[in-house]
Amino acid sequence: MQASTEQILSSYNDRAPLAEASTIPAPWYVDPRIAELERLNVFSKTWQLVARTDQVQKPGDFVTTRLAGEPIVVVRGSDDTLRAFYNVCRHHAAAVVTQPCGHAEILQCPYHGWKYGLDGSLKGMPEFEGVQNFDRAANGLVPIRVETWECFVFVNLDLQAAPLQQFLGGLVKRLAPLGVSKLHYFDRRTYDIHCNWKVYIDNYLDGGYHVPHLHKGLNSVLDYKQYAIENEDRYCLQSSPMVASDEDAATGATRKGDRAWYFWQYPNLMINCYEGYMDTNYVVPVDADHCTVIFDFYFSDVSEARRAYNTESVNVGNRVQDEDLGICEDVQRGLKSRAYGAGRLSVRREAGEQLFHQLLAADLKQHPVSSLAAAD
Repeated sequence: MQASTEQILSSYNDRAPLAEASTIPAPWYVDPRIAELERLNVFSKTWQLVARTDQVQKPGDFVTTRLAGEPIVVVRGSDDTLRAFYNVCRHHAAAVVTQPCGHAEILQCPYHGWKYGLDGSLKGMPEFEGVQNFDRAANGLVPIRVETWECFVFVNLDLQAAPLQQFLGGLVKRLAPLGVSKLHYFDRRTYDIHCNWKVYIDNYLDGGYHVPHLHKGLNSVLDYKQYAIENEDRYCLQSSPMVASDEDAATGATRKGDRAWYFWQYPNLMINCYEGYMDTNYVVPVDADHCTVIFDFYFSDVSEARRAYNTESVNVGNRVQDEDLGICEDVQRGLKSRAYGAGRLSVRREAGEQLFHQLLAADLKQHPVSSLAAAD
C-alpha cells in the first residue's frame, strides 16, 4: 500500500542533533506528491532569483521567466519603478510578453492585441465596443512582489511574505565585503539534469566531502583540511583557504585569491566567489526526477583583452559541473532502490545539508490539511 504524503513527511526527524541525524528519506526525492507540495509551499512562498539588475536598468527593459509553474514578467516602468506581474493576459490568458528579455514601450498581447502599460494598467482592447459592466482599472496585469539585492532581482508569489532583506538575513552582511555588485556579467550556461533538485543541493552542501574524490582539479587549489562550514538563518557558508598549485593548470590559473567562498541561500540559490570572479547557480525543479541548473558567470574585467581568460574560467566551471552532473544522476537512480532508505550525515562535513533538510521540513510540515489531501 502506498504511503500517504503525511506519512512520508513524518518519516523524517527534523529535531535530531547532527550526530544522530539522517538525511530526508528517499521518498522525499522521488514522490511526485512531494514535488507538488514543494511547488505550492516552497517555491510559491520564497524569494526567487529571476534576473540581473543590469537587464532591467532602463524604462521599458523587461525579463520573462517561469516560477512554480507561473509565467512572470519583470519590467522597469516609465517612472523608473521596477515591477513584476503574472505574464497572463486578462482577456484569454495568453502570454502578453513572449520574448525572454528585451525592451518595449508598451506590452501588447499577440493573441488579440490587448495593450498594457509598463505599470501593468490596461491601456487598450481592440473591438471591445458594446461590452457592458467592464472595469478597465480592475483588469490590468496582476502584480507580483519584486525586490533587488546587490546585482540580483528577486520575486515572491506570496503577497504576505517577509521582505527580501529579512528573508536573506545574515547573508546580506556576510556577502557585502566581497563587492559582488562591482563584478560584470559575462556568460550563462544551462544544464538539464536527470535528478531531483534536492539531490543537486545536497551535493553542494556536503561540506566539500566529495571534492577530493570527484573534483581533482578544484581540490588542488583548496586547503581541504581547513574547509569551514557555517550555518546562519537560511544560508550556509562553506569556505576554504586557497593554495597555489600547478597540478591542474587551468584551475590554478583561473581560481585565485586568499579564500574560496561558497554561499547557499535557501532553498535553491548558490553564490560562489573567488578573487575577481563570481558565479551564481540557480536550481529550478522540473519534476521529481529532473531539474535545470542555470549558471551565470561574472568577472571584475570583461574587456576584450580578458575574453580568453574569462572563457577558460567558464570552461573550468563547466568541467566541475559535468563531474557533479554524473554523480547527481547516479544518486537519483540509487534513491529508487529498495536497498536505500536514508543516509547518515557527517558531523564534520554535512551540517549545511542538515540545515537544508530542516528548513525544507519546516515548510512542508506546516501545510493545511487541504493541501495534503489535494496532493494525495
